[in-house]
Amino acid sequence: MSEAGLEQKYIREAFDTNWVVPLGPNVDGFEKDLEEYVNGISGAPALTRRVVALSSGTAAVHLGLLCCGVGPGDEVLVQSFTFCASTHPITYLGARPVMVDSEPDTWNMDPELLEKAILDRIAKTGRPPKAIVPVALYGMPYQADKLMETAEKYGIPVVEDAAEGFGSKYNGQVLGTFGRFGVLSFNGNKMITTSGGGALICPDEERWQKVMWYATQARESYPYYQHEAIGYNYRMSNICAGIGRGQMTVLEQHLAHHRHVQALYEQLLADVPGVTVHRQPAGGPYASNYWLCTIMLDPALRVKGQENAYKTIVQGAVGGAAGVIHRAASATTDCQPNDNVEALRVALDRADVEARPLWKPMHKQPVYKDAVACLRPCRLFGEESPSVSEALFKVGLCLPSGPYVSDEDVRYIVDCIKASII
Repeated sequence: MSEAGLEQKYIREAFDTNWVVPLGPNVDGFEKDLEEYVNGISGAPALTRRVVALSSGTAAVHLGLLCCGVGPGDEVLVQSFTFCASTHPITYLGARPVMVDSEPDTWNMDPELLEKAILDRIAKTGRPPKAIVPVALYGMPYQADKLMETAEKYGIPVVEDAAEGFGSKYNGQVLGTFGRFGVLSFNGNKMITTSGGGALICPDEERWQKVMWYATQARESYPYYQHEAIGYNYRMSNICAGIGRGQMTVLEQHLAHHRHVQALYEQLLADVPGVTVHRQPAGGPYASNYWLCTIMLDPALRVKGQENAYKTIVQGAVGGAAGVIHRAASATTDCQPNDNVEALRVALDRADVEARPLWKPMHKQPVYKDAVACLRPCRLFGEESPSVSEALFKVGLCLPSGPYVSDEDVRYIVDCIKASII
């Protein structure tokens, strides 16, 4: 049966059996499929991780931090170069994010800066941070061994944000299984989707039970509703889980396709001056899923229409974002992609190709203007920058790479890029 046929089968069963709720056979089955995947495919000794299917990856980050004991007044070390879902849950709990810059090879949390940040916070607050949140940016594995070694040295639990890295591995082990908790996302644009949803990988039965309790409004075992702690309505719907069960049957196909698209971009853009395709470090322990394929533009590269970049305020959502109703006060900010990057984005958009800037570093977001940040100055394409993440944000662009992006699509995208360069 096809992927779509399986999805429809599970969804139809949910309606036929009246399991149109945030629990049921599909939720149980999807969690079992995920457990078999994260435990069975790794090259490490046999794992016994448990998985809780949730309403979103953001909910998974929230519950992971909560179960690490994060609360008001605590500090959490988090990768600055990431989407806000990695940082916002820290503030939900009344804690403060401490932003850690990236290292230039993987674009992920710099292990040396992590230890520097830990020692800095101990010296200034008298206690270590409460948790660490590394991120698998665009699916690229982080240096898991070094990060976990540092975390263990100072007794700090790790919540791995592998929302973009489902299927990526480090030394043969699935991301999300190195730390105390691991976060997965099944949003509509991820490696597999449940339309919306996520999961939290738990280290053992005891913590799985605790996460399950928090995710179901922290209800006590009475025949009536009794609550002795604040819980959350975070469980995944049985309908969404039905989609996930169908999607799990094609996960390996999706992974192979993304890696194929990445290789094709590398091949077709290899001889284009001023354009660099980001790739995983060669000959190492990295196995990226290449959730998104990304390129960097040399600041000296000239793109058609570059002189008009940032001249008008964007009127609607960029990149399919939902619920964007605030009109920006200005067309520019103090930290934005270079004019040639914006010009190429606009040119591709006019050619019906959706390209997006890289994630804007969290330490440069106005909402986190007062946050502590541990940064590493960087020189990229001959230009100085106060941090690695800022330097990359200024020159980077994400290109289409999903399961329906064909070889012909990639060639068309590359031709559009070439045609846009002066």
